[in-house]
Amino acid sequence: MNTVQVSLDLAGIFVFALSGALVGIRKDLDVLGVLVLAGVTGLGGGILRDVLIGAVPPASLGDWRYLVVPAVAGVVAFRFHPRLARIERHINVFDALGLGLFCVTGTAKAMLYGLGPVPSALLGMLTSIGGGVLRDLLAGRTPLVLKQEVYALPALAGATVVAVTWELGLYRSWVAIVAAVLCITLRLLAIRFRWDAPKANGLVR
Repeated sequence: MNTVQVSLDLAGIFVFALSGALVGIRKDLDVLGVLVLAGVTGLGGGILRDVLIGAVPPASLGDWRYLVVPAVAGVVAFRFHPRLARIERHINVFDALGLGLFCVTGTAKAMLYGLGPVPSALLGMLTSIGGGVLRDLLAGRTPLVLKQEVYALPALAGATVVAVTWELGLYRSWVAIVAAVLCITLRLLAIRFRWDAPKANGLVR
């Protein structure tokens, strides 16, 4: 399971970092800015999780792979962005992939550190959305989680599957895949059909 955990973690970092790099390119940042956004997006949520559960120093600072992967994603996006231009408008797809992968790894790590299913699921959600929030703030955008289609709820759904099955002793590799696919599917459906969370109406502006 450790190999599965690390593999999903690195995959999530790569796709999130790629989404961050593409945002940087769209904002006309230089190569350093693109790499910073890639790193923050890929590693931000995981660092927040590790600090909160006491896993310090964070895994991303103690394992060279966690630093190389977002750097590679940033370089790939910067070097080949003309070819990636046709999929820039689909940046939310990359974001959805990272969301699904991180909700699994974030929850599983919290459970490994002895947290209960509820805080573990919440930390899984935080792991998923944390990097994207930091990316958007650095890029001068309102974070997606605050203004667009249902965003955090798919991550919470996937995290809940992991937390519940772990608590019941039923967590396996295939459960991780199912939870990630559930989150990704819900997020993509929310984008496709513009599902929104309830908003307050009738407020005086």
